Amino acid sequence: MPLVALVLGNLWAKKSRSIGIALAIGIAVMTVVTLTVVSSGLENSAAEVLAVGKSDFTVAQNGVSDILFSSLDNGQLQEVRSTRGVSSAVGVLLETERINAANPLFIEIGIAPNDLRPFGVTVVAGRPYGATASHEVMLGWRAAQNLGLHVGDRFEGNGTSNTVVGIYSTGISYGDLGAMFPLPALQAYNRVPGSVTLLFVKTVPGFSIPRVEHALTSAHPELTTIRTAAQFGRADRNLVFLKAAATGSTVLAILIGAVIVGNTMLLSLFERTREFGLLRAIGWARTRVVFLVVGEGIVLAVVGSAIGVGLSFAATAVLEQLPQLRGVLHANYTPGAFWRGLFTGLGMAVLGALYPALRAANLIPLKALSHE
Repeated sequence: MPLVALVLGNLWAKKSRSIGIALAIGIAVMTVVTLTVVSSGLENSAAEVLAVGKSDFTVAQNGVSDILFSSLDNGQLQEVRSTRGVSSAVGVLLETERINAANPLFIEIGIAPNDLRPFGVTVVAGRPYGATASHEVMLGWRAAQNLGLHVGDRFEGNGTSNTVVGIYSTGISYGDLGAMFPLPALQAYNRVPGSVTLLFVKTVPGFSIPRVEHALTSAHPELTTIRTAAQFGRADRNLVFLKAAATGSTVLAILIGAVIVGNTMLLSLFERTREFGLLRAIGWARTRVVFLVVGEGIVLAVVGSAIGVGLSFAATAVLEQLPQLRGVLHANYTPGAFWRGLFTGLGMAVLGALYPALRAANLIPLKALSHE
């Protein structure tokens, strides 16, 4: 009988045990894949925030736990603008507010009207707000559609009633789902006078962007620059912790899963001692016995990984609907997430099956056949 057929036959003969091991692997793979997908999705959301300004790179306060906690003052803005190679720098205040159940983290952007065009904003209806207006707001066209508001309507936000004077477009969905206020007004609403969250920087054509970044951070170590989603962790430690949790869960799942799989397959070894003794007695090499046991583990790993990915889709769908994550988390199922899940399942199964396989391969045929 071919080895593959024997592997499948053995697993089918012990259906309950096989299903139990596959489910254990599936739960571990679900955890790993879900954390990876959530981390990647939040990273993409962060990248969308940075893309709104259509800049060469973004400047934030170094080492904050959340990018929204970044706080820069006018003096730092002027120092960035005076850096060699910097063409322009736009200071923006970012805040979030719960508007309703459908918009639990509605993004609000404070920006001076003369910075709208450099920021990549196009007014598609109405007009820009005044520089010092206290009750005027512009809505992104997607936000206006979702809220059912038009130019001239009232928008309730920051504990005040504001007139919608314009509808804008940035070409970035994340930016078009928010609202823009005059910078002094949003600073006053949130009691942060003179502060901005991020600086969106454009460099002089011909200058090396990495060199400008290096010069800026060398002169101002309290600042950090972000150009790609991968660099987002420089400013936002939450994303770093989440990615570390995904890596840690992978290692932990493999170690704990290997113990569970190993214990279960070791129990199976005691029950199948005579079977392995017979295989050795009829001339099976030790390596073939090892391949038989490890092969069973690999099949269970593949099945368990498939179950885990399916469970991950369900888990992520639930997470996307949580009030704290609705509108912020968008699942990003990258090939890397699936590969990590498969490697986790294989690692659990192969490591767990290795010791029982070696025990089975080294059984003495005569003693094994006499085992009761």
